[in-house]
Amino acid sequence: MSQALFTESDFLNCFAGDNPVAKFKNAINEENAQLKMRFNPDQATVGLLTEKARFIDNLLTACWLHFLDAAASRNSLIATGGYGRGELFPYSDIDILVLLGAANPIDYQQQVSGFCNFLWDIGLKPGLSTRSVPECLAVAQDDQTVFTNLLEMRLITGNAELFSDLKHQVNSETLWPSEQFFPAKMAEQQKRYSKFHDTAYNLEPNIKEGPGGLRDLQVISWVFKRHYNASSLRELIKYGFLPKSEYDNLITARDILWRLRFALHNLTSRCEDRLLFDYQRELASQFGYIDKNEQPDVEQFMQFYFKTVVDIERLNEMLLQLLNERLISNKESLTPIPITANFSSIDGYLEVSNKDVFQKQPLALLEIFLILQQSPSLKGIRASTIRLIRKNLHLINADFRTNKQANRLFMDILRQPRGITSQLKRMNRYGVLAAYLPDFANIVARMQYDLFHIYTVDEHTLFVIRNLRRFSLAKHNKELPFCNNIFLLISKPDILYIAAMFHDIAKGRGGDHSTLGETIANNFCLQHELSSHDTKLITWLVRQHLFMSMTAQRKDISDPDVIHTFALEVGSIERLNYLYLLTVADIRATNPSLWNAWKDVLLKDLYISTHQALHRGLQNPMVRSERVLENKKEARDELLKLGISKTNITQSWQHLSDDYFLRYSADEIAWHTIAIAACQESELPLVLLRPQTQRGSAEIFVYTRNEAQIFSISTATLDHLGLTILDARIITTADQYVLNSFQVLEQSGEAINDLYREVHICTSLRQGLIAKKVKASKNIHKQSRQARHFPIETSITFLEDPSHKHTVIELVTTDRAGLLSTIGKAFTELDIQLHDAKITTIGSRAEDMFYISDQQSMPITDEDKKAQIRTTMLRYLSLKS
Repeated sequence: MSQALFTESDFLNCFAGDNPVAKFKNAINEENAQLKMRFNPDQATVGLLTEKARFIDNLLTACWLHFLDAAASRNSLIATGGYGRGELFPYSDIDILVLLGAANPIDYQQQVSGFCNFLWDIGLKPGLSTRSVPECLAVAQDDQTVFTNLLEMRLITGNAELFSDLKHQVNSETLWPSEQFFPAKMAEQQKRYSKFHDTAYNLEPNIKEGPGGLRDLQVISWVFKRHYNASSLRELIKYGFLPKSEYDNLITARDILWRLRFALHNLTSRCEDRLLFDYQRELASQFGYIDKNEQPDVEQFMQFYFKTVVDIERLNEMLLQLLNERLISNKESLTPIPITANFSSIDGYLEVSNKDVFQKQPLALLEIFLILQQSPSLKGIRASTIRLIRKNLHLINADFRTNKQANRLFMDILRQPRGITSQLKRMNRYGVLAAYLPDFANIVARMQYDLFHIYTVDEHTLFVIRNLRRFSLAKHNKELPFCNNIFLLISKPDILYIAAMFHDIAKGRGGDHSTLGETIANNFCLQHELSSHDTKLITWLVRQHLFMSMTAQRKDISDPDVIHTFALEVGSIERLNYLYLLTVADIRATNPSLWNAWKDVLLKDLYISTHQALHRGLQNPMVRSERVLENKKEARDELLKLGISKTNITQSWQHLSDDYFLRYSADEIAWHTIAIAACQESELPLVLLRPQTQRGSAEIFVYTRNEAQIFSISTATLDHLGLTILDARIITTADQYVLNSFQVLEQSGEAINDLYREVHICTSLRQGLIAKKVKASKNIHKQSRQARHFPIETSITFLEDPSHKHTVIELVTTDRAGLLSTIGKAFTELDIQLHDAKITTIGSRAEDMFYISDQQSMPITDEDKKAQIRTTMLRYLSLKS
């Protein structure tokens, strides 16, 4: 046992002889090695935490005696915070208070300084404060976090009377009484929750600070201890806050998080509280998880974690509400006010009228959430009733789910004008949603191990519904006004909410989750007696919920044929409205960082073009020649207004193909024409930048003679400049000039908004094209830490081009710096022309489309040539063919 190896006397002896710092470091390393060796993920860690605290007690006592000498007994060394509780993890910070006696603090300044510096020298990283009793009380009065730390103080060594004096005054009812301390801790918890977007279900959760983490348990402990001066959470049973069964659940959940945190410290050799991707697989293995039933070990492990924290969240909610009732509420507010025959309001919270309400009337398990929606003055459900809901979940069985009255209640909840998101979240937290929809239970706490989905499937689903609800509210109109306007056009918002609820419900089952979800949604609609029209619309939305985003991001939506094909599948403006809103809400709920102005405009353009096609009539589609003539006319009219002569316009356009006028808007054509008309041959290459375009991104335009490696040099330069390429359009004129444009954003997703930056980009790209090489510099386009854990298997697929003008290559691979440049080099070696590129990056996954031809602008159909292209591309990507 390490405590036998390193007693207080042992540490005092370390000061004898040479290099005491090394001796102390060795002792600490040996202790941590002992703890690591004896740690078992399947066993409680409380004994190890206590032992670590005793070890540090012995070490600090020896240092205290050595450095303070005669002053050691006149002052106090006190443990605070987690260390004060005796819960010390292997690499936790050591929170201590040096409590000074009545003498002048200057008398001890040198000794205390030597004591503190030595602790840093040996690697302890102490959180140390030095104060007198009056100073402690003054700071604690002004700062409840300091007061909270003092609540858990424990004497390590030194003047016991001095310590007792401080403890007595801290426990005084005048210093942060419960009616002040409780609201302060609630406000602090809400602020902490907001840092994590009010959800515990992040891909890399913080097991200490996140919602449902260890801090939630500590909040309960602090508030309870302040009011009752309780020594442990077990006294929650004594004072009637928890039955023993729920207390046992609380302690079990705490023990799980303790074991996880202990394992994290061992794994990282530092005070690490985040379940980063770097550690999840190793921890999953340590805790005994193995791949099974197509579910990876890490997903099972994280689902285990998320189910643990949701239990803590629920218990935290119940206990804090009970404490509020006892500590803050007055007797008058606790008088029941009847709401219905089954429920009353007590202090603004719903309470059952008697304890057997749910047993006698199981439908009340749904009714209670409807009442909350219909009575906005109500704050929630009383803790005792939450307990009864959990206890009676078994009543939501097959008979309950097929009960028509229950079905009507559930649909009423989805059709209310307010409270849909909050009550669905509450139903999920209490287990009602999973009980009523068994298929939903499959996605509760289920994570998807990738960088695209940063929330668990159930949390993502509820975020989608929340986003849809925001489209209906005027107070959120400034976020996405176009969505708010479209929302006003839909007749039945509940159709959207049901489609959102089922769009990912089949995740984790294997197979296509969209088609599997369609079947589940259809069964729900039949059971809940929705009309044939509504059922068809909901099931279509579930099956096609990815269709609009994939079309916008992977196809050329300037092509009337693409729009016509999309419009044929959509079929009606009604479907288009619903699909557009669901698509935007889905992307924004998947990962907030993936939404940007580019995607906003891209989807909006697809919506508008499709709306026009549907309004025009599917039997009368716009042909490519009409769009070309329309764009030419608009651009010519704009140029004439700006004073450009017809002759200059004609000369600038004479070698441009119809493809150019099809794929660029009139505004872009006018911009290009003005630049080309004013440019002399000696001034080429021409490089221009517009920082903010209609697409919400910057456009970089390159006009020069057609030469090899232009695409490769351009993309490599932009990548080195830290820009994200969203789209690339490559046009080659009949007289062998290129008009290439790149839509870009800063790597952060922001637009370019600095004039110096604009000039630097244009200058760097022009110099690279002139020199025919990329200027050597440090690449600032860095791959994220997380992306290393998600290698994507590279695949190269040849697809049919509906227009039969090009050969289409789909590349799926891990996104990396210089990817497009690498592909450009491969195309140069292969002597093939690149006409267009659609760039799609989803998390760490690149899904890029390249439209190519041979040098005679003919599609490549020969299978041997395709095989050569694939082999060459793989070689350039440093992969085996």
